[in-house]
Amino acid sequence: MANSHVNSGDPKVDIEYRRKKSAEEMRYQIVSFTLMIFLTFIAFAAVAMKGFTVWFTVPFIILLAVVQVIFQLYYFMHMSHKGHEAPALFLYSGLFVGLVTILAFSTIIWW
Repeated sequence: MANSHVNSGDPKVDIEYRRKKSAEEMRYQIVSFTLMIFLTFIAFAAVAMKGFTVWFTVPFIILLAVVQVIFQLYYFMHMSHKGHEAPALFLYSGLFVGLVTILAFSTIIWW
């Protein structure tokens, strides 16, 4: 089951276990949120800097966006938890099809 936890028969132990897991989960979400805000500031700084060219800025911002999507999937949408294998399969399959489509249309346009 996706939300299974240790069931010792002692309600006090079960509550402590859930509190510990909830605190750990909240810590991961706060750290992830802080990192995403930091990455957003870096993206704004990259655009504001006059020394960077468009050929550097655009791929850099796309890279930061990919990192933020990964953070959101694994920490805010709980894709790192057990029981989310089927949604992860569909998500990664859609990502694969989308990337192949972009690659195919890019090669058709460029060649």
